[in-house]
Amino acid sequence: MVELYDTTLRDGAQTEGISFSLLDKIAVALAIDRLGIRYIEGGWPGSNKKDDQFFSKIKKENLSAEIIAFGSTAHPKYSASDDPNISALLSAKTKIITIFGKTWDFQVKKALRISLDENLKLIDDSISYLVSKGKRVFFDAEHFFDGYKANPAYAKKAIETAVNAGASVIILCDTNGGTLPHQIEEIISGLKAGYPLGIHSHNDSELACANTLAGIRAGCTQVQGTINGYGERCGNANLCSIIPLLKLKLGMDVVSDDRLKSLTEVSRLISEIANIAPRPFQPYVGSSVFAHKAGIHASAVTKEPATYEHIKPEDVGNTRRILISELAGSSSILHKAGELKIDLSKDSKETKRIINEIKRLENEGYHFESAEASFELLIDKALGLYKSPFTLKSFRVIVRKEEGRLISEAVVKVCTEKEESYTVAEGDGPVNALDSAIRKALEKHYPEITGMQLIDYKVRVLDAKKGTAARVRVLIESKDREGHFGTVGVSENIIEASCEAMLDAIEYFLLKRR
Repeated sequence: MVELYDTTLRDGAQTEGISFSLLDKIAVALAIDRLGIRYIEGGWPGSNKKDDQFFSKIKKENLSAEIIAFGSTAHPKYSASDDPNISALLSAKTKIITIFGKTWDFQVKKALRISLDENLKLIDDSISYLVSKGKRVFFDAEHFFDGYKANPAYAKKAIETAVNAGASVIILCDTNGGTLPHQIEEIISGLKAGYPLGIHSHNDSELACANTLAGIRAGCTQVQGTINGYGERCGNANLCSIIPLLKLKLGMDVVSDDRLKSLTEVSRLISEIANIAPRPFQPYVGSSVFAHKAGIHASAVTKEPATYEHIKPEDVGNTRRILISELAGSSSILHKAGELKIDLSKDSKETKRIINEIKRLENEGYHFESAEASFELLIDKALGLYKSPFTLKSFRVIVRKEEGRLISEAVVKVCTEKEESYTVAEGDGPVNALDSAIRKALEKHYPEITGMQLIDYKVRVLDAKKGTAARVRVLIESKDREGHFGTVGVSENIIEASCEAMLDAIEYFLLKRR
């Protein structure tokens, strides 16, 4: 039986750019608990007030997972009973405590600057004391694999000391992330351990998941990792990959089928909480994992998904996407039209016209993979199914500096079925001013437009050799109560490209409301 141990709130929080608030930590713990993970490491009591408050607050949430406090062995100048770090661990009042200790003689000499025997006494004293206080103790054998390669006798003696002191599980850590999978398997198999082992891998060599699987093959029964592979430097073993690997590839019942289906949702939720954009190419849960672009691939997948998919996307809560691009064939177009409930036939003039139009636009720099709302409008207009509810007849954007402050002002002339109006608005930059002016002109006719907002704005220079005269592609992501949608605009003028993408977003939003 393999048990999952999540350390997103401690090891994952060491990612550059991540800073969880107390409320963030609670939200992350609740999300992880939904996956059915057995252990959640909450943080390091005594290291900061946030972690101390977390252990107090999380008790009220009634999680299914066991919350674990993390810390180190006692400081060399203290006995365990007098050590402030050990005292803080006990104050967290968790049933289980994970402590780490040195198992690499190099680290003992260079980092702790004590003798090898003194380090063994620290391990023994710290674990024995915590066990005497009724705690179950997991021992993180820090730098174990580097230590074993350098001095196997001492590395083994360190973990045996922890076992004899009462540690329940010994977690073997590839702390520097430089060990190879075959070395992991050989070293663990060579231990011939008669006690439970865990594996904790870092991703500095892009091998954290492979090393975790090697550890399991060699007999480890506890797997440590983080959601989305967050962690210091290159990150930790990614539980969003490890969980489906164990469940779907190795047949291990580490989580239920229903919980596995929430994996993508949990991954993206924690990305949002961490304020880090989800990686589209992340295995299993990324938005591009089940995305098919080439016409041949798309055609095959629509007939039989297994032709280009190694699992069903719905098993991990993800979705299949057929991308629209210059590589698209009629199968891609028909698939997208079917999603939009538009009836097209493979050999129809309309289908061929849409394909030719997509290829023409993409040759000019348009990009519909992330702008499916613009693509839907393109189909509707090509088939004569849609008439815009308004027309932007003209616009002018002025940027001036006044008393040391930049002011952006937009003037637009908008025509609806009922009237023609001029509208003026200021904004934080020319694009925001233009957006505000267009919305202001439309709000009295379409008040629901206040329910749509721009959430992301990207600019890509298409031909950098032309310098400031280069064409740019603007991708805008908007959202309403029903979800997110993307639109695109292309021009040599960034304001015009932005305006085109914004107009598509507004038109698409109003189209959905109709």
